[in-house]
Amino acid sequence: MTVSPKSLTLKNASLLDVRMGQCVGTRNIFIEDGIIQEVSKGPVTEGATELDLSGLTIMPGLCDAHVHVVAATASFPDLMKWSQMYVAARAGQILSGMLSRGFTTVRDCGGADYGIAQSINEGYLIGPRVLFSGHAISQTGGHGDMREAGENWEGCTCCAGLGVVVDGVPEVRRACRDELRKGAHFIKIMGSGGISSPTDRIGNTQFSISELKAAVEEAEAAETYVAAHVYTARAANRALECGVRSIEHGNLIDDSTIDLLLEKRAFLVPTMSTHEVLGTEGLAGGLSQAMCDKVSEVVEAGYRTHAHAHSRGVKMVFGTDLLGPMHRHQLLEFKIRSRFQTPAEVIRSATLTAAELFQMEGEIGELIPGARADILALDGDPLNDLGVLQDPDRYLKFVAKDGAIFKNVI
Repeated sequence: MTVSPKSLTLKNASLLDVRMGQCVGTRNIFIEDGIIQEVSKGPVTEGATELDLSGLTIMPGLCDAHVHVVAATASFPDLMKWSQMYVAARAGQILSGMLSRGFTTVRDCGGADYGIAQSINEGYLIGPRVLFSGHAISQTGGHGDMREAGENWEGCTCCAGLGVVVDGVPEVRRACRDELRKGAHFIKIMGSGGISSPTDRIGNTQFSISELKAAVEEAEAAETYVAAHVYTARAANRALECGVRSIEHGNLIDDSTIDLLLEKRAFLVPTMSTHEVLGTEGLAGGLSQAMCDKVSEVVEAGYRTHAHAHSRGVKMVFGTDLLGPMHRHQLLEFKIRSRFQTPAEVIRSATLTAAELFQMEGEIGELIPGARADILALDGDPLNDLGVLQDPDRYLKFVAKDGAIFKNVI
């Protein structure tokens, strides 16, 4: 049951400072109306509700920068046939699972809409805060077009509930403007081929330069940005040159792309867990064999590419991109990233760096006065053992989002 005290004081917790990358000692935190008011070594204002967190480590709630909360199956053609009310019900289960793992903010890169986000904000669904792109923007035959080669659905513009198919600059502009009208927090475009689409190849580039620039212009006009699904250096470089802010996946990029990421101060969102899991569970989850066969092209390359990008200082954000029953592997991303990032770096990618990408610095991602009270309390120190974050049933004792308490087993 959710408890939403108007004021809350957390006492005697060991604070994990994500900016410094270390635990800085015992702190007391006073929260009012969902906002952190005080963080102090000494006494703070006493709230109507007080909790003693002695022996626990507190840190900001986690962020996942690449999710699909309505993708309760990996088969997008099947998803198209489902009742939208059934899809929403299944999304509710996915969202509550994310919050139970400690994710208090997620960025949905295709599928979620104003209704999902508003239902969470008003308490009708339990889950993390959802920043959504609405429909991902795809070209005909692109990563958002789910028609098989032998199918021809006349007038098809909407595919799988996750994407909209458009061609030409006017249609791209109209689609972007419509998603922004419907409340989208950012624009997502399909800039290359992908795994879960039937007729494109991983190496495809998608959209013309003029179409890509049109999407960026529309996003910037609305004071937001574009995220681009891409795998190869060729596709990523085109997107970055046109002003895209975040590269999603990017398993096959090279040093030319890394140079551009650094020059443009853009972000890379590897989604390594989904590629790892699709190889073993993709068929059972709803993908075709041909789609699963594409996974091998990107998995091993991703390990090398992302480690190299990190070594060169690329701003890397935590993201998973899991589908269907594979959502349960959301915390696997921590284990995979630990192959080339320290615990502090991985945690920062899911807090501070994510907040920067989301344009929410100072609002989420760290426990400071003025920030939203998105707080986790853990029975252990994830800086010493990242496994503490990967077993929430055992270690995650407390979860608050906007000061509302969703889990308290202290």
